Amino acid sequence: MKVALVHDFLVEYGGAERVLETLHEIWPKAPVFTAFYDWKRMGSISRRFKDWDIRPSWVQRCWLVKKFHSPLRFLSPLIWKSFDLSGFDMVIISSGWYIPRGVVTKPETLHICYCHHPPRHLYGYPTTMRWKKYLPTRIYGYLINHFLRMYDYLTAQRVGYFIANSQETARRIKKFYRRDSTVIYPPVEINLKSKVLSPKSGNYFLCASRLAWAKRIDVAIKAANKLKIPLKIVGTGKEEKYLCSIAGKTVEFLGQVSDEDLAKAYLNCRALIFPAEDEDFGIVPVEAMSFGKPVIALRQGGVVESVVEGKTGVFFDEPTVESLTGAIKEFNNLAVKPSDCINQAKKFSKERFKKEIKEFVEEKYAGTT
Repeated sequence: MKVALVHDFLVEYGGAERVLETLHEIWPKAPVFTAFYDWKRMGSISRRFKDWDIRPSWVQRCWLVKKFHSPLRFLSPLIWKSFDLSGFDMVIISSGWYIPRGVVTKPETLHICYCHHPPRHLYGYPTTMRWKKYLPTRIYGYLINHFLRMYDYLTAQRVGYFIANSQETARRIKKFYRRDSTVIYPPVEINLKSKVLSPKSGNYFLCASRLAWAKRIDVAIKAANKLKIPLKIVGTGKEEKYLCSIAGKTVEFLGQVSDEDLAKAYLNCRALIFPAEDEDFGIVPVEAMSFGKPVIALRQGGVVESVVEGKTGVFFDEPTVESLTGAIKEFNNLAVKPSDCINQAKKFSKERFKKEIKEFVEEKYAGTT
């Protein structure tokens, strides 16, 4: 098979990019078609992609669209139709925010979409920025999103097969696209070296996330301020300035850290706090469990599929300070076995992902030949 991979854009490193990396490990010769990339914004982590055959669209040469790609997202149809994928037997779309399903393929091409989530801004889910905060952006967004929803639905009908990253995402695919999908959980780097660890070995709680509005790190900070407990935050993002302004003396921002320093942060924390709203899956809670650490998570989205309540963590029901502080107090009375967390995390390993993806592709490709 001649395989092509298609991804929204490469400007940050998150769960979607980890999936793309693993797909590229399976098909290392496959070119990656993307709207644009920005190695400066990605920082040192961009080295992971330096030897890839990356083929950006015309946006790469247009600084205006690159800089304002969010408000100019109505250009998505022009971006994806500009690619020529006629020479490929299989196209795998890594789809989330920018509707890359708009690429055009031949009828006989095996067209698979690994869907991280239908675009959150189109269907009322919390997003990176609070774009509804101001009237002009709210009006503009409503107008643009109306037409993009129609385009999003149309491109979803072109896909041969959908793969969802969680049961939650599968429900959204069915609701918004009227399409069935197969759930294959995303790959997580499992810390198999963790043996016997204390679930409360450190004296601090941890948040590891992009500092975006939908991640609701503000709730974790306000809870830490109220309880006067130490909280360390790993990550950067557009909400960083605001979050620093509300942080008390017990809150520490670590910024973007290396894999080694992130591992140390996991190993030495008491628990991960994960307050993200309507997360489609949530790789970070599984990472934490792979280090034997429990998770305190908002009971929404895909995280309810990975964290076992009362065994590998606790849930809180509302993205409020009161609800989270109650969960932290409950956690203080919870006895968690590190081995239970590690065993739960192993269910989401990279090896498992590769095996399931290969089997899925081979089965579908055999049906087309």
